[in-house]
Amino acid sequence: MAKLIEELDHAMTSLGELILRRRCIRSLDNAEIYEVKLDGEFLMSSLVNNAEKALAHIALDRVALLDVAHSQVYDRSFDVLVGGLGLGYTAKTALDVEHVRTVTVIELLEPVIRWHEERLVPLANELLGDPRCQIVLGDFFELIKSANSPPDNVDAPTYHAILLDIDHSPKCLLQSSNSAFYTERGMQSVIRRLHPGGVFAFWSADPPESELIDCMKMAFAEVSIHECRFLNPLLNKEDINWIVAAQASQKP
Repeated sequence: MAKLIEELDHAMTSLGELILRRRCIRSLDNAEIYEVKLDGEFLMSSLVNNAEKALAHIALDRVALLDVAHSQVYDRSFDVLVGGLGLGYTAKTALDVEHVRTVTVIELLEPVIRWHEERLVPLANELLGDPRCQIVLGDFFELIKSANSPPDNVDAPTYHAILLDIDHSPKCLLQSSNSAFYTERGMQSVIRRLHPGGVFAFWSADPPESELIDCMKMAFAEVSIHECRFLNPLLNKEDINWIVAAQASQKP
């Protein structure tokens, strides 16, 4: 019989104690799930990943629509940047979308990358076995901010979609320094990393505040808010997350 709870990895990081564990849920037909805790708080689960997948679908559906309407803009090969690796569901969903050419994932915490390299998590083989996928150790927010620092940004890569799943929400941050990103200046930095007409989208556990949406509307051509409703089997109730998607102007 499988252990009810098994700790697969434990590490101290710059954000606190990080734990990966595998759990058998008898009430769900002995389903085996993977969970991550950070600094004593629950962070993510392989059982509840609807919003992580929706993040990729919502953004890349908009990119695809732009491609169909304006075939001269893209060559039907999309490059995607994902901020935050986690258990890999956003990256895997992006790879499954037609015409995605590359997916670059930037992850701050080395142990999270190691979980995939050591095949401790379910999607590791699919991500690392796909030549289109590159996982990079680094700080997503510093990468985006560097767009404001010429000449360093002259040859910086640009993307058709940038997907962010790091903070719990723009007001509930993993690091207080991340707050500078959720400003009009931060949004302008994102645009510098996007192709014309490209899409930036982020996940939030809380409803996005109007102040941030107003900042995004100042920077982007179009901004939309999407509710992601799903059943949480562990709590046996409906849960709601939010995806905010913003499209840059089609003009460079």
